[in-house]
Parts: sequence; structure tokens; C-alpha cells
Amino acid sequence: MVGRRRELLGFAAAGLLAYAADLALFTWLRGPVGLDPLTAKLLSFVAGCSVAYAGNALGTYRHTRPGGLRAYAVFFAVNVAGAAVQLLCLAVSHYGLGFTSQRADTVSGAGIGMALATVLRFWGTRTLVFRATEEPGGTPESWTGKSGGRVGSWTG
Repeated sequence: MVGRRRELLGFAAAGLLAYAADLALFTWLRGPVGLDPLTAKLLSFVAGCSVAYAGNALGTYRHTRPGGLRAYAVFFAVNVAGAAVQLLCLAVSHYGLGFTSQRADTVSGAGIGMALATVLRFWGTRTLVFRATEEPGGTPESWTGKSGGRVGSWTG
């Protein structure tokens, strides 16, 4: 139980650092640099993903060996899926249900959408990117709690 709590706290800390990096870079690129909003957001999103990956790889899941560029690509794809969930929540609320106020957009996109996206990102990060965790005794344990290595491994 302590390990799960530590994992959640580590994931949250990496996510908060990534959010801060994303926001700071976006603000700088839009302000002093003068980039258009979509280019600025794209660049800040990539930077935020990189910060989150580094935080999780070097902190939360440091006991795993995720495997370089492939692991980062999967991590990035999971984060893109999370961003799509946020956009989908906003689109359904705003265009589908007709809740068009700024408050409704904030609740659906930054509230409900962010909560659902965070659950998806956590699941994807621990399941698809950093597959095996290690117990205090050094025995590999999958995220399902069963000993024996990686999720989906044919060797079990």
C-alpha cells in the first residue's frame, strides 16, 4: 500500500512539474517571443511531456528500465490521448450539450476532462511505458501485483 501511495505521489509531482513547465513556456512563447497560440502550445506541450517523462523515469519509476526512444514515444502517445480526452469533454459540453459559458468550458475541459485524462495518463504510464515495478526485496512485480516480470509477457 505504501508503494502505491508513493507511486501516486511521484506521478502527481512529475505531472505538476510538467504542468508548470508547459504553462511557463507557453506564456513566454506567446508573450516575449510572440509566437501564434497553436505553435506555442505545441512546443510547450512537447516540453511538458518531456518534463513528465523525465520526472517519472528518474523518480516515480526509476527502478524500471523503460527502453529509450520507444518508451518516450509511447509516453508521448499516452499524453496525446489524454489531451484528446480533454478536448472531447470540452467539445461534447460546448457543442453537443450547449453549455457555452466560460465557466462551463472550464469545468468540462479543465475539470472533468483533466480528471479523466489524468486517470488515462496514469494507467497508460504505468501499464504501457513503465511496466514492471520492483518490491523492496528486489523482486520484480507487475502492476497487477503478480510477480514475474512484464505485463503481456508470454513468459508470464
